[in-house]
Amino acid sequence: MLALTHRSWCAESGEPHSNERLEFLGDAVLGIVVTDHLFTSHPELPEGHLAKIRAAVVNESALAEVATTLGLGEALRLGKGEDASGGRAKASILADAMEAVIGAVYVDGGLDAAREVVVPLFSPLLDAAVAEPGGGDHKSELQELVARLGAPAPVYELTDEGPDHDKRFFARVTVDGVLVGEGDGRSKKSAEQAAASAALGHFATVTVPGREGKSDDA
Repeated sequence: MLALTHRSWCAESGEPHSNERLEFLGDAVLGIVVTDHLFTSHPELPEGHLAKIRAAVVNESALAEVATTLGLGEALRLGKGEDASGGRAKASILADAMEAVIGAVYVDGGLDAAREVVVPLFSPLLDAAVAEPGGGDHKSELQELVARLGAPAPVYELTDEGPDHDKRFFARVTVDGVLVGEGDGRSKKSAEQAAASAALGHFATVTVPGREGKSDDA
């Protein structure tokens, strides 16, 4: 249970240890397992691309998404205040718990055991990131694209629905006041990434707002 024990539980119960040390360890273990998997599985990819793919997976949003899939939020030991404020659905808490679980697996079984857990859980995210030329960071790609085209920076709007333990986020992205993409996800970041991905598809077929009739040299 230590891996699922948030510091808010310790503050209210008097229990001395939270999952923070396991989280620290799990962060390092996740990094080495993902890096080793990418290095071994994709000898054709350059270092820069590998780094982008790793960054697309070893982050709060991806960790929270995997934790939600596993239902870790429902199993967390939270203080009453944190629980009442929706802590079981907070991306930061879920991500920390996921890292702590990985750390606990490593403590119990070593690196091989951690690899057996991490690779299957994160493979869908890894595969999606490998398939994307930008390593899955659609927001950065969109930002760079509109800058090259001379359009204003993208603006994101977020809404959400559902109970705290099962919340879903919806994002809309506009450029120069024009809606260019929508997306949803289990976290704010994943919803924004989905909207940015849709916007990239939009710009592949539609003229940039405000650029009609203008040449690249204008």
